[in-house]
Amino acid sequence: MQRHINKVAVLGSGVMGSRIACHFAGIGVQVLLLDIAPKELNDAEKKKNLSLDSTVVKNRIVNDALQAALKSNPSPVYTKDVVKRIKTGNFTDDMKRVAEVDWIIEVVVENLDIKKIVFDQVEQFRKPGTLITSNTSGIPIHLMTEGRSEDFKKHFCGTHFFNPPRYLRLLEIIPTPHTDAAVIDFLMHYGDLFLGKTTVLCKDTPAFIANRVGVYSIMAIFHIMQEMGLGIDEVDALTGPVIGRPKSATFRTADVVGIDTLVKVARGVKDNCPDDEAASIFEIPSFLQKVVENNWLGDKTGQGFYKKTKGEGGKEILTLNLQTMEYGPKQKPKFASIEAAKPIEDLKQRIRALSAATDKAGQFYQQFHARLFAYVSHRIPEIADDIYKVDDAMKAGFGWEIGPFETWDLLGVEASVKIVEEKGLTVAQWVKDMLAKGIKSFYKAENGKKFYYDINSQAYKTVPGEGEFIILENFSNNIVWKNNACNLVDIGDGVVCFDWKTKMNTIGGEVLEGLNKAVDLAEKGFRGLVVGNEGTNFSAGANVGMIFMLAAEQEYDELDMAVRLFQRTTMRLRYSSIPVVVAPHALTLGGGCEMALHADKVQAAAETYIGLVELGVGLIPGGGGTKEMTLRASLEFKEGRIEEEPLKDYFMAVATAKVATSGFEGFDMGVLRKGHDEITMNPGRLIADAKRSVIALADEGYTRPVERTDIKVMGRSALGALLAGVYAMKFGNYISEHDQKVANKLAYVMCGGDLTEPSFVSEQYLLDLEREAFLSLCGERKTLERLQSVIKTGKPVRN
Repeated sequence: MQRHINKVAVLGSGVMGSRIACHFAGIGVQVLLLDIAPKELNDAEKKKNLSLDSTVVKNRIVNDALQAALKSNPSPVYTKDVVKRIKTGNFTDDMKRVAEVDWIIEVVVENLDIKKIVFDQVEQFRKPGTLITSNTSGIPIHLMTEGRSEDFKKHFCGTHFFNPPRYLRLLEIIPTPHTDAAVIDFLMHYGDLFLGKTTVLCKDTPAFIANRVGVYSIMAIFHIMQEMGLGIDEVDALTGPVIGRPKSATFRTADVVGIDTLVKVARGVKDNCPDDEAASIFEIPSFLQKVVENNWLGDKTGQGFYKKTKGEGGKEILTLNLQTMEYGPKQKPKFASIEAAKPIEDLKQRIRALSAATDKAGQFYQQFHARLFAYVSHRIPEIADDIYKVDDAMKAGFGWEIGPFETWDLLGVEASVKIVEEKGLTVAQWVKDMLAKGIKSFYKAENGKKFYYDINSQAYKTVPGEGEFIILENFSNNIVWKNNACNLVDIGDGVVCFDWKTKMNTIGGEVLEGLNKAVDLAEKGFRGLVVGNEGTNFSAGANVGMIFMLAAEQEYDELDMAVRLFQRTTMRLRYSSIPVVVAPHALTLGGGCEMALHADKVQAAAETYIGLVELGVGLIPGGGGTKEMTLRASLEFKEGRIEEEPLKDYFMAVATAKVATSGFEGFDMGVLRKGHDEITMNPGRLIADAKRSVIALADEGYTRPVERTDIKVMGRSALGALLAGVYAMKFGNYISEHDQKVANKLAYVMCGGDLTEPSFVSEQYLLDLEREAFLSLCGERKTLERLQSVIKTGKPVRN
């Protein structure tokens, strides 16, 4: 059967239900969102003399929930207009409409009896063959099939999304013994390709995979903290980005998720996993019990392990002292090994250094890793048959950059087993058997493929789905050229990928050298070039430190050369003899955006936050970005729009340093081209999709484009209008005097200078104007102040 998902029904509009609905709408699916009808009127409804039978009243719960979701931050939708794809209703009047859908997702309260009542209603109207899944995180999936029809059982399983569904990539698929294998295969594939998820096949065990290991990790940290006498601020400093974990680390994560939820999962494991050798870790510590008794449940109650307050200096975050149970100012922990490790850019090297440290931080990591490694070894095959499923679940569900078994490999399997045993713990027998066979690692990479150790065959197997993904790390033996900052990697089929690793993936001299070399080598021996990387961010833009240093020392000749090099490089990307596809993801700012603007095609991740932000630091885009936005405005003149309109739109996008909140919004801003550039939902597929785009362009008979000499600029006729608009913003105190000066320079360039009438100019003409304006702004004191502030604090000062 060829199955297509055109419409889904989401039953339950709470925090998860409303956001799951938004995510489906975001990928273009029609959504029916239903919830219960209220049992009593609220005050506003009474004033209007409405009755419980009124449609407005009956749909109040679902509509309020959807509006609350749409107002939440971060946004659950890629663009605001996707809400048009969501229709709301109530269980009483609209359950019959589930007959119209292809997939029914139950997301009601975590109560088996209530779920059974909902399923009774569903079975009255559901057409045979329709997928039916539950988003439960705590109820055994097989219990929900009791008393259900054969067709229901065949098409039913668990689909556990993680909150928020748009941003957290994990989707756990939990079949029952009755689930049709074809249904499992479809959901695994659909979740990956269309929803952009890391789909992990789980067993129907308490807390499934991610919450079982994730909550164990948090509870283990609580116990280690008490044993070592550490505080909340110290633990969060140790368990955050420094070891490749989210900024929320441990205690902030608990506040966000809900401390009551954490306790519920921990108790669920303790009560339902009698054979878990680490059951004592799931005992609720006294401080955690006290926090719950006080109803300090985290963000949902306004305070938890942290509390936001308003003081004389503005907002302040206070930290809970677990000894006194009182809040106090956040402390800045100091660990010698952490300070020494921070400059180490490579995460793997940093984790090795921290784990080998002898100070309190090093002792913490040794304790934590010993417990983690022992625990995950004993969970195979209980919660998953394969180790990669545990790693995938923790990376996608809890935001770990490196999974537990991958971390174990990193620190050495054999050496880590000794540390585990020194701590009085044991690893599972299969690990000892693996080492006895002379196999020293859980994973290996060969010829661009990743292999994992399979405990049943006691041999390596290919990680499933590897053919659909390109992981650059797996191509470490395929490096064509490299310097200290970047690699050019042969990713097969005549395509090379330019990859770089700098702090925040900023673009400096070595990256620009590498890009030019990449184009040269691609032209000589390959079909095309992908520009992409697997960093946390695609690029935070040009190296601000370098610009500041040259500007502060008034090295204007060198600065001029640096800007010319950047412009030549982006133009080299545009006017090469091979197709160039840029694959941005996450932050793609300033110079990173300029790379994308000059690509033959952009293959962007759905989660791409892209824009030209130079105005914020008192500059204009100087790597061809200003020229390119002027060119795009000119192209829209030819499409029949009133000439000033597109110029104003593009000008405002740059002048306000606007950043798209998703790849989809990038189309609305004009930094991505409708009908030309494409979006990849699953970031794991991004490099592979970009490679396919390169091959498609090459197969179409790619020919080097010709530089444009027909860019229509409006001169004084538009310049006056733009300058007047900028003046009005300054007069209204929306921008500062320096913002006005920078925006005026931008307007001058985008109008083609002080021309008496509209004219046609070349790209080089605009690049020269752009460069001159950029250099002049580098001599401004307030621009230097902003650049210095970014270097010191990460944010520009408002001056």
